[in-house]
Amino acid sequence: MYRFLLTRQWLILALIALVLIPTMVELGFWQLHRHEHKVAQNALISQNLKAKPVPVAGLTSPGHVVPRSDYWRAVTATGTYDEKHEVVVRRRTATDGSIGVHVLIPFDLKGGGTVMINRGWVPSAADQHAFPDVPAVPKGEVTVTGRLKADETTSASGIKDLSDLPDRQVMLINSAQQAKLLSRPVLGGYIEQTGPEPKGDSPELIEAPDDSSIGPHMAYAVQWWLFAAGVPVGYVVLARREKRDRLAAAAGQADAAEPEPAKA
Repeated sequence: MYRFLLTRQWLILALIALVLIPTMVELGFWQLHRHEHKVAQNALISQNLKAKPVPVAGLTSPGHVVPRSDYWRAVTATGTYDEKHEVVVRRRTATDGSIGVHVLIPFDLKGGGTVMINRGWVPSAADQHAFPDVPAVPKGEVTVTGRLKADETTSASGIKDLSDLPDRQVMLINSAQQAKLLSRPVLGGYIEQTGPEPKGDSPELIEAPDDSSIGPHMAYAVQWWLFAAGVPVGYVVLARREKRDRLAAAAGQADAAEPEPAKA
C-alpha cells in the first residue's frame, strides 16, 4: 500500500525533504557558531575593559593593525590635542539614536608620536557642508584614558568611504588616512575616549560595548534542528495519512461494486 511513494508527486516531496534536512542542520550550526562567537567576544570585552590601563604606544605603532585580542583594551595617552587638525566623522549615532558626527582629533604624545582620539558624539550642523559646533579641548598637557579600537575600513564596517566630502569631514576613522592628511606618522587604530569627561557632557562619550547579552542565536540553532527533525516525522505522518485515505477509498469502491441481493 506504500507504492504511491514512487509516484511523481511523492518523489518530489521526498526530494524536497532531503534538501531541507541538511540545509536546516547547517543553518543550526551557523547560529551555534554565531552564539559561540558572541560568547567569546563578550569574554574578550569584559577582560579588556577590566584590565589595568597601559600606555597606548605599548600596544600599537604607525602602520600597526590592532589585533582582535586588543580590541577595547583600556589604554592611556599623555600629551596635547592638535585642535587645528580636528575632523568629524559623519553619520554616527548618539545613545538615543540621534544622527550626528563623532569628533576625531590627533593627539601628540609626550615623548613623540601621534594617535587619533574619538572624543565622542555631537549633533551635525544644520548645513551638512558646515563644520559643526564642537566644544574646545583642554589646553596644555593632559592624560586621556580610553578603549583601543582597530581602524575602520569599508570592508569591515560596510561604510562607503566618500571622497567628495566638505573640508574636515570623513566617513571612516582610519589612522592611515589621517596620516596622509597630517603628513606625519600616526599610530595604528585609535582611542575611544572615556576620560576625562567633557564639561557640559559634550561631546557625548561613547558607551562601553555590551558584554552581557548573548543574543538569541542558541535558541535559533535549536529551532533549526527541531525543524530538521520534524521534516522526516512530517513526511511519515503524511504518508500514513495517504495510506489510510487510500484504504478507505478502496473499501468504499468495493462496497459500491458489490451487487445488491436479489429480491424474493
